[in-house]
Amino acid sequence: MVTLARAKELKTALADFILDAEDELATALESFSAEQLARTQQTDMYRREFVVDRFSVEGQVDNQSPIDRFIAEIPDLTASERQLLTEWQRSFMGLFTVTEVLETGFELMNWTTAKQYTVQLTEAELQATRKLQQGDILLTQIAPLSLSDWMFYGKWISLGRLGKPKLAVAIGNFKQNYKMHLYSDAPELLTEAWKSVEKHHQNFIDFFESDKITMSGYLLNKKLAEFQELVTQKQLEESGIDQSKSLKELAEESGISQDEMEDAALAMGADAKVMKQVMSSEKTVKMMAPSIELPPHLKKAEQVTVLTDPRAGQVFLPTYAQFQAILEAEDWSNPTAKALVKKYLEDPEILAFVWHHLAQSYPTALEQLLREALVQPDFDLANDLDPLLQASGKLLQPELPEIASVPLHLHNLFQEAVSEVSKDKSKKKSKPKTATGFQRQSS
Repeated sequence: MVTLARAKELKTALADFILDAEDELATALESFSAEQLARTQQTDMYRREFVVDRFSVEGQVDNQSPIDRFIAEIPDLTASERQLLTEWQRSFMGLFTVTEVLETGFELMNWTTAKQYTVQLTEAELQATRKLQQGDILLTQIAPLSLSDWMFYGKWISLGRLGKPKLAVAIGNFKQNYKMHLYSDAPELLTEAWKSVEKHHQNFIDFFESDKITMSGYLLNKKLAEFQELVTQKQLEESGIDQSKSLKELAEESGISQDEMEDAALAMGADAKVMKQVMSSEKTVKMMAPSIELPPHLKKAEQVTVLTDPRAGQVFLPTYAQFQAILEAEDWSNPTAKALVKKYLEDPEILAFVWHHLAQSYPTALEQLLREALVQPDFDLANDLDPLLQASGKLLQPELPEIASVPLHLHNLFQEAVSEVSKDKSKKKSKPKTATGFQRQSS
C-alpha cells in the first residue's frame, strides 16, 4: 500500500511531468486549458490548477492519458505505485459538503450524487483546513488512496456554509463549469439521466405528433404547460402514487403540518403537491424532470420552431422558419442569409443536430448557401460540415441537456430553494401574490 505522503510526492511528480513537457503533451494541455477556461469567467489561479489536475486524468495524447504516459516513462515505480496511479483515472471534481470532521481528515458527501467519501489529509493539509466545519461546502478534486480512503488531488476552494438558495446556485454553476463531472462517480445516475432525455423526446413527439413544430411563442408557452402537466402525471402514475389524496391527507401521512404544506404550496405552486405526493409515497422516485419555462423573448416571438432529439433534447429557434424559407427559395442574395449562417455557427445554443437536421432536409440548398456565405466554392456538405461545426466550437456528440431529470435529492433542494426565496420576497410585500408554478431561478 502506498502511504499518503508518497502519494502526494507522486502527484507532484505527475504535475511537474505535465507542466515540463515540450512535445505533443504540451500542445494537448494548451488546447484542453483553453477549452475548459472558456467555460467560466472565473479564471483565478486555483481554477487554473484544477485544469492541470483534470487534464492529467481527462486529457488524451495518442489514445493515452497523461497518467498513462507518466507510468510508461518513469521506470522505477513500484507495482503498488503504478496501481495507485492507474486508480487515479477515477479521480473527479465535485462539490462536497463536510459531513464529519475526523482527526485525520474529513467525511465528505458529493452533493450531486449524495455519495460519501473518507478523505485523508497530510499534516500540512490538516493545518490549512483547521477552520473548516461540518456543513462547509468545498469545490475540489479527490482521488483514490486505498480501497476505502481518498485524498485531495490538488487545491480546494471553500464556499463556506450555504443556505439552500445559494447552494442551488453553486450546484448550477458547478454543472455549467464541470458538466462531465456531474455524475462522474455515479454512472447509474448518468444512465438514468440519459434515459430521461430519450423518454422526454418520445413524450414530446407523442404530444405534439412531430419532432419539429412551429407556432407563436404565446401559444407554444401554453402548449408546453399542457405538455409539462402530462409529463408530471406520467411520472406519478409510473411511481404508483395516489393522486386522489387531498393536501390534508398527504400532510398527515408525511408528518408535516397543514400550515407548512400550504406555505410550501403558496411558494411553489402546483409542483408542491407533486413533491409532497412523491415524498409521502412508499415507492422510491430516483429522478425528477425539471420544469419547462420559455424565456420572455421567446414568449413574445411571432414564430418559434422546436426541434427535438433523443440525445440533445429540445432546441427553441425563433429564426428557424426564416432560415428554412431562404433555403427553400434558394435566395442566396437575401441580406439575412449570411447573418443567419454566422449566428447559427456562433450561437452555442444552436447545437450540431440542428445543422444535421437542415442538412438532411435541404442538402443541396444548404451546401450552396454555405459555399456563398463562407466564400468556399469547393465546400462539400458531406465531408466538410462536421469539421466546420467542430471549428465553430460545437460538439458532434451532445452533452447532457438541461431537460435531463435530476436525482430526487437535488430536485428537492431546488424546490426548497425556490420556496425560501419566495417566502423572503413575500415578507417584503404587504400583499403576497400566489405563485403560479415552479420558476427556474437564474444564477
